[in-house]
Amino acid sequence: MTPRPPGRLIGASLGPGDPALITRRAWDALQSGARWLYPVKKAESASYALGIVERGGLHVPADAEALVFPMTRDPVALARAWSRAATRTVELLREGRDLVFLVEGDASTFATFGHLARVVRELAPEVEVDTIPGVSAFAAAAAITATPLAEEDETFAVIPAAYGIEVIARLIDDFDTLVLLKVKPLLDELIELLRQRGLLQHACFIEKVGAPEERIVHDVAGLAGEKVNYLSLLLVRNPERVRGELRRGCRKRL
Repeated sequence: MTPRPPGRLIGASLGPGDPALITRRAWDALQSGARWLYPVKKAESASYALGIVERGGLHVPADAEALVFPMTRDPVALARAWSRAATRTVELLREGRDLVFLVEGDASTFATFGHLARVVRELAPEVEVDTIPGVSAFAAAAAITATPLAEEDETFAVIPAAYGIEVIARLIDDFDTLVLLKVKPLLDELIELLRQRGLLQHACFIEKVGAPEERIVHDVAGLAGEKVNYLSLLLVRNPERVRGELRRGCRKRL
């Protein structure tokens, strides 16, 4: 008897919080009959990604299953959790049914899905992976605050704030816009850096963009000493940045 082919693993990007930003393609995947998988930080805890779908009015199927991805830097605990999640995913895929993994933001940008898909492919190379693109948190934040990420010949960079103040200070001179993700641990240091560089008035803080708890703060200095949410970012513009000479047009072929 020919073995049943495995189901597809679908990464459905849901956007950062507003269900109106779920694309039609992701919406169709959620209603395709595929089994839902969704990430949680620990067993029985709420899922931010699942909450986006629920606010959109979709009923959560009875067989939807949570996969635990703990918030820890312990490499042993992380490896164990990733192994469990990927093994369970492969088990379900081998039943022949598609799986749709719910991803907050965009599945290709700082997302759990990329790593899960990679480990699943290592365990079961025959599995087909379909990644559905979506709206990233920084794109939504730029739109809602009317902050251009880049215009004409401008440049922008997106980095986790965890790279540190020295790296960020250097990048301020290299890019017209900086998107600093997960700023919670370094917020006070970032405020001081922006103060020293005269950029506080060109910075904006956005927390849980698109969610009911969304918060936008233009007076970034007023956040000093405050504990902010993990899902927070800073948009920093540097309008006085000195740019090098640009080479325009096409090179003449020899």
